[in-house]
Amino acid sequence: MDNYTVTEQDLLEKPRLDAIAAKAFEMSRSRVQELISEGLITVNGKRCEKKHMLAIGDILSAELPPEKELQTVPQNIPIDIIYEDDYLLVVDKPRGMVVHPAAGNPDQTLVNALLYHCRGRLSSINGVIRPGIVHRIDKDTSGLLIVAKTDDAHQGLAEQIAVHSFERKYEAIVGGRLRESEGTVCAPIGRHKTDRKKMAVTEHNSKEATTHWRVVSEGREYSHLELKLETGRTHQIRVHMAYIGHPVAGDTVYGNVRYRLGMEGQCLFAKYISFVHPITGETMTFEAARPAYFSDALRRAGL
Repeated sequence: MDNYTVTEQDLLEKPRLDAIAAKAFEMSRSRVQELISEGLITVNGKRCEKKHMLAIGDILSAELPPEKELQTVPQNIPIDIIYEDDYLLVVDKPRGMVVHPAAGNPDQTLVNALLYHCRGRLSSINGVIRPGIVHRIDKDTSGLLIVAKTDDAHQGLAEQIAVHSFERKYEAIVGGRLRESEGTVCAPIGRHKTDRKKMAVTEHNSKEATTHWRVVSEGREYSHLELKLETGRTHQIRVHMAYIGHPVAGDTVYGNVRYRLGMEGQCLFAKYISFVHPITGETMTFEAARPAYFSDALRRAGL
């Protein structure tokens, strides 16, 4: 059973049981409301309604049912493999494909496809749900990913990412025109304080994050950028661009309805990676072709 004591800070926004429990136990509001109705989240040992107003010192208790174990199975799903050897492969992930199974996406993911293609020969460092996955990109972000087949290769790649020697470049369409031709965003990223599914620029429980950007072209309402990651935080480019007032076009989470371009999902793709092969020591560089959806969006944006 998990317990949480309500503080004065918790009561500054919404002192309702469901709102504070969602933050305290890092779950969606709808899931918390289900658990409250089932009596699995209580206040001072008593069942309460979801609208119950809390007070400082109240103790929330959550008796969470065990998570259903995900079964990751090989599936014959076509994937675009740019490079492959006995230790790793480089994949050009399509827009709309989730990288690994999760509660809302139990199959039809890149991992399911990799298990089929590699006959199960993937590194085990990230467990059975994320075998071989060294780094990730979002569902609606297309582009290049490196996958490790062996634990040694995985460890070597992870070390390069940790010391920022693993080079990654992206292209994006963002709203508005930037004042300079290039620049850098250095702002720490952590969980959003009220919406646990989102990230935000914050000093609280965050990690340093650095994104370099360069203007490729500009139109009246949009700009085409090349971006280089120095760090690899969750949703980093999307959060940083929104933070400086130039959200990624089509982004329904961090974006602005003014900059949708008729898209549901961010106009962002991972076009370039460069790293040292963790086994052979060879410098490896790959660049993906610009996807059709991105080229179409460039035309609609007048870029």
